[in-house]
Amino acid sequence: MSLFPVTAYDKSVYRDELADFLPAKMIDIHAHCYAASGEREPVPGEVKRTVSWPSKVASVNPIEDLLETYSLLLPEQEVVPLIFANAISGPGAQEYLRDGNNYCAEVAAEHKIPALYFSHPAESGAELERAVAAGGFCGLKSYLNLSPTYLPEAEIRIFDFFTPEQLETANKNKWVVMLHIPRHGRLADPINLAQVEKIAARWPDLKLILAHIGRAYCSGDVGEGLKRIAPLERVSFDFSANCNAGVIRDTIDAVGPHRVLWGSDLPILRMRTRRICENNFYINLVPPGLYGDESVDPHLREVSEKEAETITFFLYEQLLALKQAAGELRLTRSEIEAILHDNAARILGLA
Repeated sequence: MSLFPVTAYDKSVYRDELADFLPAKMIDIHAHCYAASGEREPVPGEVKRTVSWPSKVASVNPIEDLLETYSLLLPEQEVVPLIFANAISGPGAQEYLRDGNNYCAEVAAEHKIPALYFSHPAESGAELERAVAAGGFCGLKSYLNLSPTYLPEAEIRIFDFFTPEQLETANKNKWVVMLHIPRHGRLADPINLAQVEKIAARWPDLKLILAHIGRAYCSGDVGEGLKRIAPLERVSFDFSANCNAGVIRDTIDAVGPHRVLWGSDLPILRMRTRRICENNFYINLVPPGLYGDESVDPHLREVSEKEAETITFFLYEQLLALKQAAGELRLTRSEIEAILHDNAARILGLA
């Protein structure tokens, strides 16, 4: 039995819209891989710093599930993922990260794929060097929910979860740094932009990737972000979990196709959804009943049974958005292949 069903409609979307558009070889620069969910009962008074809908898609995503997902959804492509663990906040966070990093190191070595070390802001530069070397990692990933607990979620800054000492170490070793920027303003936030500019100026040898196009899922999330980051030639964007064709188009137009990378953000792109924006707030339209109680997260909205028949995988919606953007920009075949494979191969040393 397969990991999840693929319908005739899904197969038609892949066959008719994507199979000929996608190259034979792809690199997924942004894939979570974890064998333990980390779910726990909330601590009294604990403030949740993340949205809840991703946890409804898959509680675990071990390497076997990740590879099967590629086989099911991209059957004609050979996909190499860059994997990293998940993070939880609160009690047990560092132990969970340790186990997750150990798991990623083990399966990355077994399958000969690259991996990032999921760092905690409490770790020193020396500790990171030892851990990255021991696990064969090529860089770092971290997340805002690991920041000190006294910080309100809206006030978290990049340096609260990627410390200057850690970035200095990444720069010295020329590591990849996968950055999920914080703050409600997303890519448009002036503090985010100032700190990205500081990273690019002070630590020019690390390979900075802004995940999800700086979380600009709606057009209003961009602001001056693309204009400010375009001159920072060593900074790249991935468009993981982003299916806004206009934002993807504007990003490629601003920084060029050789600074944009495909990332899936699996396992959440296994989700069946069509994303829309209302008043600059993204909403995932989902089939009725598929993900439980939609009321727990304002980013979820159920549609009718009839509309659900034409809702396919988030992964397909994302790649269709790239296809639309590529058509509007008249990208060449080689430029499309750069976004889907070659740029990541260069950054990861796989070329």
